[in-house]
Amino acid sequence: MTLLLQISDPHFGTELPDVVEALVRLVHDAAPELVVLSGDITQRARRKQFLAARAFVDRLHVAATLIIPGNHDIPLFNLGSRLFRPYANYRQAFGDELEPIFESDQWLVITLNTTRFYRHKNGEVSAEQVERVAARLEQAAETQLRVVVTHQPVAVTSVHDKTNLLHGCAAAVRRWSQAGADLILGGHIHLPFVTALHERFATLPRKVWAVQAGTAVSSRVRFEAGNSVNLIRGVSSANRRRSALVERWDYVDGQHRFQRVDVIELHFDASLERRLRDGTNSAR
Repeated sequence: MTLLLQISDPHFGTELPDVVEALVRLVHDAAPELVVLSGDITQRARRKQFLAARAFVDRLHVAATLIIPGNHDIPLFNLGSRLFRPYANYRQAFGDELEPIFESDQWLVITLNTTRFYRHKNGEVSAEQVERVAARLEQAAETQLRVVVTHQPVAVTSVHDKTNLLHGCAAAVRRWSQAGADLILGGHIHLPFVTALHERFATLPRKVWAVQAGTAVSSRVRFEAGNSVNLIRGVSSANRRRSALVERWDYVDGQHRFQRVDVIELHFDASLERRLRDGTNSAR
């Protein structure tokens, strides 16, 4: 069993010190193989905020990290920087790669930069990004859990959040499902949940789940959800079928720690995948 930790929307600049310390302890105790930071690393894309985020990541002492920007990670008020150098401070802290990929025997994790300088809040996925991710998914080994990471969500559970949906997500979900995606991780709305995309999108060829994370350490919590992160455990089996346990861990105020509050077990249809690869399966 291997472990991925999803941290989203820490919004450094609004971080809560006690929650930061509790999250560092959780990471050290859990010892994940990979940490994914799915955007909105800072509150206002300022250098000082990125330095604080970089210091936090360095304290985790994990083998691998994947980090992508969110809409808060490009300048809002400095229009010159937003137009001509939107990722300058991000790159100083985390490097030039805005769409890193992680691969191991059990994981294929593909990230996407869904921010755009011309969009204030919403995100967008281009046709080129959709096809590039699909091509990489189609090369995955049968034993790998295939994960796509965006900042903005591809599904929401509240009518209030519909305006936050990733632009182009319907076509992306269908194409990535066809290519073999298992999970699509997101953040942005500060609301943790797991939802079956094959029940929300018509005629998907296979099961795919959206896994949303809450805000990890920020004071900018929703009234119905506090600070939380997701631990995703890849489970190996004798028959080589892939499955995963998605654990939600919430910060418990007063106890100064994160606590597991929910576990969802997900299974992926290997036989259906084989039919897809053979070209003999019709969409259902």
